[in-house]
Amino acid sequence: MTEATALPPPEPVRIGIVSISDRASSGVYEDKGLPALQDWLSRALHNPIEFVPRLIPDEQDGISATLIELVEREACSLVLTTGGTGPALRDVTPEATLAVAHKEMPGFGEQMRQISLRFVPTAILSRQVAVIRHQSLIINLPGQPKAIQETLEGLKASDGSALVPGIFAAVPYCVDLIGGPYLETRDGVCKAFRPKTAQRPAR
Repeated sequence: MTEATALPPPEPVRIGIVSISDRASSGVYEDKGLPALQDWLSRALHNPIEFVPRLIPDEQDGISATLIELVEREACSLVLTTGGTGPALRDVTPEATLAVAHKEMPGFGEQMRQISLRFVPTAILSRQVAVIRHQSLIINLPGQPKAIQETLEGLKASDGSALVPGIFAAVPYCVDLIGGPYLETRDGVCKAFRPKTAQRPAR
């Protein structure tokens, strides 16, 4: 590719990452959710990313307030949470997320559970949801780093071919549709799907 036809640099993006845990937020143990999210997103995207991290307890009002802050004050186009999505009494992340929703996107949660069911039957106990607030996409992810990667990236055969698509393949086009930046994925990690009419030249 000549210099005259070189692609413009990828658009910068602000991404909120939220780890929700009573014990990690109080220092009882080291949080592993934020590093896992940051590592995977850094590997998956060409875009320059400004991460806006939050480590907070399992308090419904506090979670909702944090999500609103990340969307409205911090202008994050994408917000990913980890933790608090099971059936335990303190697990209130889905309720806090739905409380700030303008639109619900149920397909994300359905696909995450399909992926996790490949490994454990208790995946049916997971209650992850995804929503849109204004021009931002908010997605609840599982709490364990391995499960975070599996649900974002999907499952691959030994030859590298996709067995089950990960949810992140649909994230860039969703962000397009709500007016966010054009997210460019690294195909070796996660190949984004867009209709041909929405695709820009591949990097």
